[in-house]
Amino acid sequence: MFTDPRLALLSRYILIGGIALLALLLLFCIIRSIRGPRIADRILSINMAGTMVISAIVFMSAILKDPSLIDIGLLYAMISFLAVVVFSRIYRGEYLSLKDDERQEIEAQTAQATEEGLHSDGDD
Repeated sequence: MFTDPRLALLSRYILIGGIALLALLLLFCIIRSIRGPRIADRILSINMAGTMVISAIVFMSAILKDPSLIDIGLLYAMISFLAVVVFSRIYRGEYLSLKDDERQEIEAQTAQATEEGLHSDGDD
C-alpha cells in the first residue's frame, strides 16, 4: 500500500484499531437486538451489525493484502440485504395480521354492544 515502512505500519495500526472499534460497536448492536423494545429496532440493529461485519472484512482485506476478501464482503452484503428484506416482510405480515385481528375484535365488540343495547331496553 505505502512504500514508506513507517506509513505502512501506521496504516496497519489504524486498520486494526478500526476493526477493534467495529467489534465494540458490534457488541452494542447485539445488545440492542436482544433488548430493543420493538421488532423494528431489532431488524435495524441486525442490519447495522451486518454492515459492520462487511466493513471488518474489507479492513481485513487491506491488512492481509488479499483482494479476494472483498468478493466475500460483497457476497455477505447481498445475503445481509436479502435477510433484512425477508425479516421486514415477516414483520410487516405479522403487523398487518395483528391489526386485522384488532379490527375484527373491535367490530365484534361493537356488534355485541349493539345487540345488547337492542335487547336490554325491552321497548322495541
